Amino acid sequence: MPETGAGHNNGPAFVGVSTRPDSLPAHARLPINRCNLPASILGSLSYQRHPVPLELDGVGELHRGLFSTLDALPDPGERARLFMTHMTAAFSLGHPEEAGHSATAHDRVRATYLRLLRGWAFDPDGQEGAVLKGWVESRFGLLPRHHGGPIRDFSGDTYRRYLEARSRGLYGTNALEAQLDLLYAYCQHELVRQRPGQTHVVLYRGINRVTDFEVLQATSRNRRVVLLNSLNSFTPDRERAGEFGDFILDVQVPLPKVCFFHRLLPGVLRGEDEFMVIGGVAEVGVATS
Repeated sequence: MPETGAGHNNGPAFVGVSTRPDSLPAHARLPINRCNLPASILGSLSYQRHPVPLELDGVGELHRGLFSTLDALPDPGERARLFMTHMTAAFSLGHPEEAGHSATAHDRVRATYLRLLRGWAFDPDGQEGAVLKGWVESRFGLLPRHHGGPIRDFSGDTYRRYLEARSRGLYGTNALEAQLDLLYAYCQHELVRQRPGQTHVVLYRGINRVTDFEVLQATSRNRRVVLLNSLNSFTPDRERAGEFGDFILDVQVPLPKVCFFHRLLPGVLRGEDEFMVIGGVAEVGVATS
């Protein structure tokens, strides 16, 4: 099942999961990651209810000068331009030969963070989506649950195809996952700046069947605890979500789980007002569209 934008399913078919409903199942996470909280905590229902900031190893220290300068700029558009300029300079995006890449490798080097974001908007089950889900797996320790099909058997064909697409998308690129690290850090910096004191954002998703997700528990007639895919698309527009299915999920998303939203880089990406959200266990509301 494809998953384009905020209206298509990132989740697989219904599977009963034998686990405490508040915990992230062991088969959905890695034992290690590269941020300040293990996957077992950041992927739990308790984290959804009581989030704390997530920090990727070394990113703030490496780019301290950027964030200090951003703090002094009152205009979000000016901050976005500075961020993109810094990305271009820090990763030699305009001159890949300065990063040691030959002219014959330029096509692969053009696979920048912006190309990944555009690819995700076009087809989250494509190669760019595999790279993004792989980044979530590496940095946050959350394993994908769906990529071109449900992922249940990590020796099966679906997971193998995901790994192949992820490898193709990363091969020969210029520190592509490090670019995503900085994008996430900038996104978090902006969310704190634009939403002072706020811990969550209410987002929506249109679906055709609630059973398109791994349901861990039905807490009431209209509430479910579900296991989301490692990376998901949502929208802040309930009416927009209703265009994509017979039911609408609403979820209180912790701000630290937002890794990108379209208005973060105004005028750069076309498409719907989409939020890219890191997964795990979440309580969601279910209503007819």
